[in-house]
Parts: sequence; structure tokens; C-alpha cells
Amino acid sequence: MSSSSSPAPTGSPAPTDLTTERLILRSWTSLEATAVLEGSRSARWADDFPAEGDRVIAGLLGEHPAWLDAYGHRLVVERGSGLFWPPAEGVVGIGYGIVASRCGRGYATEATRALAEFALTAAEVHTVSADVEGANPASVRVLEKAGFQRWACPESADHLARFRFTGQDRARR
Repeated sequence: MSSSSSPAPTGSPAPTDLTTERLILRSWTSLEATAVLEGSRSARWADDFPAEGDRVIAGLLGEHPAWLDAYGHRLVVERGSGLFWPPAEGVVGIGYGIVASRCGRGYATEATRALAEFALTAAEVHTVSADVEGANPASVRVLEKAGFQRWACPESADHLARFRFTGQDRARR
């Protein structure tokens, strides 16, 4: 698919791909969002993409144009497969999802770490946060392996485990 040629929102750098050892983390395009919503398939997509969460994000992209800018949602693409922008008071949320056929390979940890480090390069961001359902131990492990620190002990009243990643966490790695 070709990428959208619409300009990035004012005050935000143009989206750039983030590349890790095994992954490319790139912004959604409007064409991809439309394809997901319409049920179209690309031959390059994993058989189990899009998952339900991907369809939800695709449907919300039109309502949240900042999610398409440099610090917005990303698709995880294997090299060999999101940030909830803008930040509020210096804190930006992060979310991730890996289709079942690609789970267990460390992609979620690798992508989460790269996105958190990238988010901290923005002058207005000092913390990346994530909330995880207590019933999702795999997601808790992803955040811990990516260097996030639990900051609400042990779980909040809404059964969410709360994690954060700051510049200090970045320096420890």
C-alpha cells in the first residue's frame, strides 16, 4: 500500500519509521485504515491481522488525527509487522497488540521499548504510561521486559496494573 501524502499536524515532526533489529514500527496510512474497516486484505499482512483491536484503532483514526503523526499509532511490521498522542501534562499512553501468529517472539517487548524511547525524544513528554488488565500477565511481562516500572501497587480498584517509563528508566538500560 502507498502511504498517505497529507502533511503532519502543525508542531509535530513528520512520521518516520522506527527500526529495531527485527521490526519496523511505522505510522498507519489512511489507505490501511480504510482497508481494515472494509475488510480488504493485503497479501503482506499476517493471516490473523487485523485483530479486533486493530479494527477499533482504524475506526478511531479519523476522530483522532494526531494518532497519525510522528508520535501516533504504529503498525508493527516484521523486517524479515500505539502511542496515544498528544500527551497530557507530559504523559503519553502506549498500547500494543501483536497478532496471535507472531506472539512469543519478543516483538511486543521490542516494539514497546522502541516506541517508549522515541516518545521520550519529544520535548513535551517526560513519561510513557501503560495500563494493563490484571488478568493479562503476558502484557505485564512485556512492559517489565521493556523497562517499565509498576507504579500502582499491586492493582488499582479498576483491576488495572499501571506502569510507566521515564527518562530515568531509559538511562538504566
